[in-house]
Amino acid sequence: MKLEDIGFYTLSDERARTATATTPLSRCELVLTSRCNFSCPYCRRVGGPDLSLVHAKRWVSLWAADGCKAIRFSGGEPTVYKDLPELVAYAAMKGINRIAISTNGSARRGLYATLLEAGANDFSVSLDACCAEDGDKMGMRGTFDRVTENIKWLAERVYTTVGVVLTDSNAHRANEIIKFASELGVADIRVIPAAQDGERLKDIQVDAEILARHPILAYRVANLQAGRPVRGIGPTDSNRCGLVLDDVAACGDEHFPCIIYLRELGKPIGRISPQLREERAAWYAQHDTHTDPICRKNCLDVCVDYNNAHGRSHED
Repeated sequence: MKLEDIGFYTLSDERARTATATTPLSRCELVLTSRCNFSCPYCRRVGGPDLSLVHAKRWVSLWAADGCKAIRFSGGEPTVYKDLPELVAYAAMKGINRIAISTNGSARRGLYATLLEAGANDFSVSLDACCAEDGDKMGMRGTFDRVTENIKWLAERVYTTVGVVLTDSNAHRANEIIKFASELGVADIRVIPAAQDGERLKDIQVDAEILARHPILAYRVANLQAGRPVRGIGPTDSNRCGLVLDDVAACGDEHFPCIIYLRELGKPIGRISPQLREERAAWYAQHDTHTDPICRKNCLDVCVDYNNAHGRSHED
């Protein structure tokens, strides 16, 4: 399978073949706030106070000048960050083509409409349940109906995916959650076990019709059927992270190897500055992902596939 067929739009065989520390940035993710109105049991809040709009714009401007093609604003819950519409409009003005928001979907409809008007064209919404009772157990705090209506509304207007995190509390409902999410009209469904709960996807059974509509879901289910876990680097996989060269995850004034590394409380590579790409290149050259417990245990299947493709194209 070609990387571009999986459904993660920033990943492609061409990017794996050509990406270096001097090619344009493919993607950046910026954590804006640690605040959230949900209490998801698996969440590891990262970050401190809200990032100032001045600093957020500074980072966006720096990355846009380096050719950034896609940016994602996340948290916490980014819709509680009061300057989010202005920041989205600023990213669009700077020429960033893909502007994504990771949200729990509970904000008022008018705010999502404002974000669309400002230039947001990609929404990833958390949905860890298929009914209100289970939603409350997963931290949704009485917002299940509002969230699902917002998902349907967004899916009719813009590229919208659903993220389903599975834990001991909801893994037994995985098949029902997937079916329910598909019926909301989303473009794709990203199912993943919570990092602290291990593998939770072994019993997933998805109708072929649903798989045909959702390439990321189909990719993940195919891996599972082949006996491959969602998380983890195998002994024959590349021990270098090619993604770090042209992909940035940032929180506050620090940049990290990836968003998973950040959320697993790994150490940052350094401070955000014009030397960011050089620092990431040095990390790439020196870092063995097989000996790093965060990478070895938590790297996602699609990232492993990308890094394997990158490694084959950049062998010395």
